[in-house]
Amino acid sequence: MSTEKKVIQEFVLEQDNELRFEVESKNEKVYLTLKSGLAEVFGTELVKAKTYEFTSGAKVAVFTWHGCVIEVKGKTDVIYTAKETPMVIYSNCHAALELMRMEAEKDNKRGPIAMLVGPCDVGKSTVTKILLNYAVRMTRRPIFVDLDVGQGHISIPGTIGALMIERPASIDEGFSQEAPLVYNFGHKAPEPNTSLYQIVVSQLANTVKERLEVNKKTRSSGVIINTGGWIKGSGYRQLLDSAKAFEVDVIMVLDQERLYNELVRDMPQFVKIIFLPKSGGVVERSKSIRSESRDQRIREYFYGTPKNSLYPHSFEVKFPEVKIYKVGAPALPDSCLPLGMKADDHMTKLVLLTPNAGLLHHILAVSFSENEEDIISSHVAGFVCVSMIDNERQTITLLSPQPKPLPNNILVLSELQFMDTH
Repeated sequence: MSTEKKVIQEFVLEQDNELRFEVESKNEKVYLTLKSGLAEVFGTELVKAKTYEFTSGAKVAVFTWHGCVIEVKGKTDVIYTAKETPMVIYSNCHAALELMRMEAEKDNKRGPIAMLVGPCDVGKSTVTKILLNYAVRMTRRPIFVDLDVGQGHISIPGTIGALMIERPASIDEGFSQEAPLVYNFGHKAPEPNTSLYQIVVSQLANTVKERLEVNKKTRSSGVIINTGGWIKGSGYRQLLDSAKAFEVDVIMVLDQERLYNELVRDMPQFVKIIFLPKSGGVVERSKSIRSESRDQRIREYFYGTPKNSLYPHSFEVKFPEVKIYKVGAPALPDSCLPLGMKADDHMTKLVLLTPNAGLLHHILAVSFSENEEDIISSHVAGFVCVSMIDNERQTITLLSPQPKPLPNNILVLSELQFMDTH
């Protein structure tokens, strides 16, 4: 038991100030308490006198509209008060969306569909969270759509998904993950298979639009879409396709004027394009930090968080009991095809795999589809991880969030891997 005293600091924040801090050190915990006044973290209000705990990897910004006193206990890697913050601009964006929702409610029409775009590490996910939290605090029920396969804010990385938001995100755990709609893409960036990415985005867009039709409250509340940081070349074309698929009304561009001007040029006149500054608290993440973050997301899927532990199951299935597919086959050279014939899109072709050692530690999506034709366009029941392959006994050992049996015997390979160290 360490006898070392915890560092206690008190910060008096004036109106429109922001306290920013980071916790990087492993096993370090930082405790935050609102002593007086009013404050929020990314749009979620802090409860006075309640202590919030933050662990390694946390990047926190406490904002106050009216002034407050904050106590911070523990060792932070960076901590400072910022007087310049774009929160007023983000709040104005929320107010504009809220006016559109009020109009939609009055006319029983669809509310605003807003998309956040910009390069990596400009705070798209954070602004998305702020706008969703503000909407929910106005008793709205917006749909959150995440198209960023690199990090996975709704499910694990390598997926896209949608989630109806009914209450503000908890400060330390994020949004409640009840009944998300998740589609498997299987790569940590769209580039390896843009054809497949386009199919799953269109499928998600259609399902979201159907859900808006059946729920009046959600229809007027609209949709807020977070996107990845791939914005050049085919990444830019992908953004245009996604905006078209979701029929967006508003695109908010964070921190890149060139992208803003390209969208003004290429999007229809009725789509509002807004340029937003990024927060000074946003930091660039290295490749290794991104990779660690992905591993952490997958670990949390199976084992939960320190505050909410989960206990996954491990069980064997026999080779013939499951069908494992990979999406994308090697392209056939033109010389192998009959004259004048074009190859089908090999990137969306399904290949049935024989269980082998190459599957070890890979994530497999458990598909809801009943047949091969619907595998790509079907959303998933969840994910399992291959922890062992026994060729002699013809069995695969799977790590799964729920006990045997699997909800379906159709599994789809993801390039993402997870080394289970528990």
